[in-house]
Amino acid sequence: MEFIRIIAILLILGGLMGDIVKLKYASFGVNVDNTNGALLVGFSILILLFVLYRNKLQFSGFYKSAGREKLPKKVGISLVFCSFIMLILAPIFH
Repeated sequence: MEFIRIIAILLILGGLMGDIVKLKYASFGVNVDNTNGALLVGFSILILLFVLYRNKLQFSGFYKSAGREKLPKKVGISLVFCSFIMLILAPIFH
């Protein structure tokens, strides 16, 4: 069940986040569809969803185990920072 939940999170939240980024870039006149910029946007969204899942969503799911823990704070901040840098750089690779 947890695997299906993860796939749903990736598809729904990832799709919504991708559409929001696409609309924001479109408002600046940049189209990143089918470019290397779209690849960067996709990776940055996956990184953000990974951090969100590891720090919040894994604790509200079906799978309960003793080994669940949040990402270290420095790792989480570094991943989010890298993700935002990729989002900023994506139009350059368009």
